[in-house]
This record gives sequence, C-alpha cells and structure tokens, in this order.
Amino acid sequence: MTEEIVIIGGGVGGTVTANRLVDHLEHEVKADEVRVTIVTDDPYHVYKPIYLYVPFGKKEAEDAKRPLADVVDRHVDLVYDHVTEIDTDGQSLSLQDGNEMDYDYLVVSTGAIPDPESTPGLGPDQDGHHFYGPDAAEELREALANLEEGRLVLSVIGTPHVCPAAPVEFAFMAHSWLQKRGLREDVDVSYTYPINRLHGVRPVADWMTPRFEDRGIDTETFFNVESVDSDEQVIETIEGKELDYDLMVGIPEFKPSPLIEESGLGAEWMEVNKDTLESEHAENVFGIGDVSNLPTSKAGSVAHYASGVVVDRIASYIRGQTPTGHFEGDTVCFIEAGMNEGTHITFDYENDPVVRDETEFIHWAKLSYNEAYWLTARGLL
Repeated sequence: MTEEIVIIGGGVGGTVTANRLVDHLEHEVKADEVRVTIVTDDPYHVYKPIYLYVPFGKKEAEDAKRPLADVVDRHVDLVYDHVTEIDTDGQSLSLQDGNEMDYDYLVVSTGAIPDPESTPGLGPDQDGHHFYGPDAAEELREALANLEEGRLVLSVIGTPHVCPAAPVEFAFMAHSWLQKRGLREDVDVSYTYPINRLHGVRPVADWMTPRFEDRGIDTETFFNVESVDSDEQVIETIEGKELDYDLMVGIPEFKPSPLIEESGLGAEWMEVNKDTLESEHAENVFGIGDVSNLPTSKAGSVAHYASGVVVDRIASYIRGQTPTGHFEGDTVCFIEAGMNEGTHITFDYENDPVVRDETEFIHWAKLSYNEAYWLTARGLL
C-alpha cells in the first residue's frame, strides 16, 4: 500500500519539502511505497523577494517566477487545483473540481496572503502602493519614476508581515536611488512603525536608528495607521497623528488561507508545535512557512530550515522509527542597506539576533543568492 504525502502549496516551504522528501525517501518513492504530491492552484513557483527590486528597475516582475514543474523533482506529482476543504478526521482533501484526495501525511504550506484591500491607503480608490505582487511592484516603479519632489512615506501598517526586513530595505534603497538621480534633496523620505521603536526585532531597530539619522530618513514610531485621505494625501493614526505624503508605500495586512480556521487548524495562523512543526489540532498534519504561528519571522529561510525537520519526522514515521527532528527556530535574513551594501542577521529560539556592519560583499552575496535560489529550491545546492 502506497503512503500518500500531500503538500498544499507550491511556494518555498512546499517546494523545498517536496524535493527533500523524494530525496530522503528515494528508495520508497522508486518502489512506489511512497508518493509525494503538491496540490496548488498556481502552476508557477514565485520567489517573492525579487519584487523588492522591481520598483527601482533592478529586476522585472517576470524574474520572480518559473513553472513549478521546472523547480520540483520529476518524482513529485503535481495537481493544479484549489483545496476547498481539509477533513483532518477522515484524512482527505476536497478540491474545487469536485474530486477528493486521501492523505496519510499532510503538509500545509499555504503562506501568508497580502490583503491590500483591507489595508488603509491601499484599498480600492486609494493611491497608496506596495511591492508584494507583480502588478503592485510595477505600478510602484512607475510612481517612483514620476516622483521628483515632495515626501515619500514608507509606512508599516500590517503586522505580522512577510519578510520583516523588506520595509527597512525599501527605505534604504529609496534613499540611495533618489540620491543617485540627484533628487534626494528635493524628496523627503519618512519611515513609520507601529510600536515604540523602528523594528520589531530590537537589535535591528538599534542598528537602523543611527543609519537612518545619517541618511536623513525621518521616522515616526507608535504610528498605527487608522485611515488615509487620498484626496488630501494625509495619513491619520489611532494616536491622533497626521503625516502628509506625495507618494505613500504601505506594508499591507497579511492573512492566512481561510482553510486554516475552517479546518480547525488554528484560530488565525496555523497552530503548530514550535519544535516539531506538527499541528496542535490534528494527527499527521504539519505546518511550514508563513502560514504557521511559529515565534520567529515570516521569512523564507525559516521555511527552508523547518522543511528539514518536517522531512525527517515524516520519513521516520513512515519507516516505523521514532522521529528526532527538532526545529530550533533557525533564521537568516539579509538586509540591503542601500544599493551597494548590505548586512545579515542570524538567530534562533535561544540566541538573539546580532546585526553586523554593512559591507559591499554582503550586498553581492544577497544578489548571488537571489540568482542561485532556483537551484536551492530544487535541492541542487
């Protein structure tokens, strides 16, 4: 009897996990004792960090995606459909086409979904921009190209959000981009954050503060956006503050797939054991990537590291062994500090982040990783 491992989602977590499973369980897969299937409604695999570079003309939106079939191992089955229901008691999925799929082990990797329509300033008939999708990133590029004076505001509105360093990077990159074009003196750059420091990770906030001051990037903390008047171009906050803008870039609200709550896997984000990635509410179900409630960042590196634990534990269960895979919260995050230099931080559940001085080498290391990502996802690096 074939053991069915089904993965919902073809993003970073789902793709890396699928490739590692067929490699780790190579004998069982080739003997048709195990089948690995990804179910996704998107035939493309998207590497979302690329979108940060699109507004500055450093990348095209098309650079962020490739056919999923080109990224996964040939032994991974692909089903292009939308999952409408997870029956964790019966261990089955209902699909939009009316079919059902049984599973022995389920990996949920449905990600965090940007919700600009519910975000002040980014909704219908409002003039704010963001960079969390191909169309949005290209529209922001056009808006930036037409900005020659006034105030550019980067406002972190939604928390938690994916890639926690991205708003920081955007502010640094905007400063450098405007400076190179000879417009920095004519364009003020402001950055807002909802708590009483510049970032949720304190060492990052401490690193940012003097560097923003050196670059003349204005900051507002305790800045929780309540509404945006696009006619007057004014941002208003719960605290009673107001900030005018000529170009607003907002970090949108993010939400999990409705499958999570509907399937009893969590009240909002999927609730998993932080050490084993196993669901707190269902047997033989694992959560990986941005969809989970792990006490760490919603970053691609977390999904990469966590996938190894999920693979180890599923393989152990299939082979009748006691699983020992244990996730320690490993996270690596590159941070662009402009157009020509960057830094990176590493941390886990036990160790706080340490932010190093920015260098040109780390900037190029990040760009090199962006190019090599496709090989990493495929399991070739």
